Amino acid sequence: MFSTSKIKNEISRANGHLFKSLFPNKNYNFNFRKIKKFRKFKTVVLIGMGGSILGPKAIYSFLKHKIKKEFIFIDNLDHNFLKEINNKIKISRSLFVIISKSGNTTETIVNSSFFKTYFKKSNVIIISENKNNILANFAKKKNFEFIKHNHYIGGRYSVFSEVGMVPAYLMGLDPFKFKQNLTKILQDKKKLSNSKKNVARIFSKKKNIIIFFNYIPELHDFLLWSQQLLAESLGKNRKGFIPVISNAPKDHHSLLQLYLDGPKDKFFYVFSSYGKKSFKVNCNIFGDKTKYFNKKYYEMIKISQKEAFLKVLKKNNTPFREIKIKKFDEKSLGELFLLFIFETIIFGKKMKINPFDQPAVESVKILTKKFLNLRNSTKKNF
Repeated sequence: MFSTSKIKNEISRANGHLFKSLFPNKNYNFNFRKIKKFRKFKTVVLIGMGGSILGPKAIYSFLKHKIKKEFIFIDNLDHNFLKEINNKIKISRSLFVIISKSGNTTETIVNSSFFKTYFKKSNVIIISENKNNILANFAKKKNFEFIKHNHYIGGRYSVFSEVGMVPAYLMGLDPFKFKQNLTKILQDKKKLSNSKKNVARIFSKKKNIIIFFNYIPELHDFLLWSQQLLAESLGKNRKGFIPVISNAPKDHHSLLQLYLDGPKDKFFYVFSSYGKKSFKVNCNIFGDKTKYFNKKYYEMIKISQKEAFLKVLKKNNTPFREIKIKKFDEKSLGELFLLFIFETIIFGKKMKINPFDQPAVESVKILTKKFLNLRNSTKKNF
């Protein structure tokens, strides 16, 4: 029997720390009072890769309207971007937050080294496993603020832990509001049953591509987080889904032809928000042919485009689900994070794979280290 109570028990057994991190009374590996002094910084440079940065980035984008400081995210090897940031920020007003679960992530350490001359005890926070690793040792040597990352929680599942909640707190947000409704949801048999049914429905369609068709700009970074969650958790043993992000209505003019008239190998997640009055479009200058959209609210145009898209999907018998965002606050985002985490784990059980590891990724890391060592021994850089 594939029951939601069994799924909850399975999460708790397989990853107890992950399960506990979903509850508001979870004890963090840091003291809010101790890091309160870092809230004074107007610019925060957050350096990390994958799950160590996608969660905080999703929080910042979704709740930017509530945040009164600038966060800069460095999550790739891009020398030009580093130089651009270096020229842009005021070092005296900047805090550096370095996150790596293992403490040995190559890209994170390389990017951090670019700013090393600016590091002081008063402007650096390092989050990592408390083990014999590069970043933990560096933090202890320099006496920087160090926050322990639980090794039981994988990066892509860590948004409710120190990895997501420390940056949220530094943004001026309340970490506990992200979780204020999660206990209730985890005890709501109807909601958990609906998640189970959604997974079963998607699984039954036998599509190997999931399109995140997004009409909400603030949700883009959340979908990057979701993309990693699905791809890295479920892409194993020649199984899995390819999660593709499409931004609408922009992609109406580039990818829609393929989506509607190409191979029938896709399942659509359509993201939209309830209409909000922004401003009325005034296109009088362009003449009478703009009558059908002139004087309409800006958001109403997108809502109409979304409704048209859904109608065509129905007509073509293309499978989809619609996810509507009611509010842009911590509570709503927390519920959205939980929905995707919970359904990903259910997918893993349904597919009979472990959703918590990533063996193929590790093999590339090992080979990268080997090639770099080989270049050192041969004194050949290129």
